[in-house]
Amino acid sequence: MDHKLQTHIPGLLNQIDGLSIPDALHLLASRFPQKVIFSTSFGIEDQAITHDILANNIPVSIFTLDTGRMFPETYSVWTGTNEKYAAKIKAYYPDRTLLEKYLDTKGPNAFYESVANRKECCNIRKVEPLKRALAEQAVWVTGLRAEHSNERKNLQLIEWDENNHIIKYNPLLHWTTEEVRQYINRHNIPYNTLHDKGFVSIGCAPCTRAIKAGEDFRAGRWWWEDSSKKECGLHETNKVELNEKS
Repeated sequence: MDHKLQTHIPGLLNQIDGLSIPDALHLLASRFPQKVIFSTSFGIEDQAITHDILANNIPVSIFTLDTGRMFPETYSVWTGTNEKYAAKIKAYYPDRTLLEKYLDTKGPNAFYESVANRKECCNIRKVEPLKRALAEQAVWVTGLRAEHSNERKNLQLIEWDENNHIIKYNPLLHWTTEEVRQYINRHNIPYNTLHDKGFVSIGCAPCTRAIKAGEDFRAGRWWWEDSSKKECGLHETNKVELNEKS
């Protein structure tokens, strides 16, 4: 996809304003047939969006990035979601050649040794598969929320992702954690039981821990590193915002 997609953003913002999430997803799917895709990590936000897509038969593709280091509980949610909605969520996996080279030269837990090693691991297990998943797509739907981190407070409902050359739609951007949990409970949506044990942001098992009372939302991710920036590279971007609203 090329940068001409950017020109759609102001109009989409006006059209989506005030719509429910299912209605907004229907609009995007009709505007970009077979070109709207949703990435899920099976956290509560993503499960809420998955429910909206599958329960309403919205033609939006759903995929996950199976890094090979996920929690058993995450695979259980994946299985439960497929069963509840009679779905088959597609998985993208790390490039075998890249992963084998990394493991052969640095070892399975090299990400603990340096930020560079950790980012290389994230790039192999997440970023490169993501680029394959998003290739030739027009809209990327995500479960990002402003509460997640300081960096995400400045996100827009619809924005341009320059790294992936794609329109990004963040439908839950202004939802609170409590609102998401209430939605999950109200619709009896499968969710990761690690959320009940203090896990907030759930990624790879070696890189995720439960957070303590008063800790930042992202404190449970890569806790051995500097806390100033807790991102794996999936959502780091030099984005161009085309929002006509002040």
